Amino acid sequence: MTTTDAATKMQFSEITANPAPLGLLGFGMTTVLLNLHNAGLFTLGSMILAMGLCYGGTAQIIAGLMEWKKNNTFGTTAFLSYGLFWISLVLILIFPVAGLTEGTGGNIAMASYLIMWGIFTSIMFLGTLMFNRAMQFVFASLAILFFLLAIGDITGIQEITRIAGIEGIICGFSAIYTGLAQVLNEAYGKVVWPVWPV
Repeated sequence: MTTTDAATKMQFSEITANPAPLGLLGFGMTTVLLNLHNAGLFTLGSMILAMGLCYGGTAQIIAGLMEWKKNNTFGTTAFLSYGLFWISLVLILIFPVAGLTEGTGGNIAMASYLIMWGIFTSIMFLGTLMFNRAMQFVFASLAILFFLLAIGDITGIQEITRIAGIEGIICGFSAIYTGLAQVLNEAYGKVVWPVWPV
């Protein structure tokens, strides 16, 4: 193999698709569905749990590993973390039902879990200040969502959880918009859906 052939092979091996839309859509669609439940539109059932494991969880983990391949620390950290968040949330819900563990032990424990994710997301939001406005909105609204859900758990006031559900639907759709904007803009080679650069 000549030096030119080796260089060409190296060049082709490093060309991979943009994994961010997959991660954003996995996060966004699952977030919308969970928060339709939080808003009181339907009960928490197998549909949400399956989405949490498959699209919210597994798809984001795949996206995170692809971001690692692209040397994107922010994307790797975000997608792997939120993918594992979805899987951990599903396990928190199904382990007690399956008789494998006790429940979380009350609303304070679940609120602590949500607060930790809110703190993490708030710091990740600082990283989005280098990106576009759409990505900033996704992370800012997600941080607010985690804290609202935690407040709902701590206080036991159902109306706060419903408000969090509405806010979460907005957050989820903002991630869907951002993911689809990247797909369409790349497909058409021009701005079809704006993401408002910094």
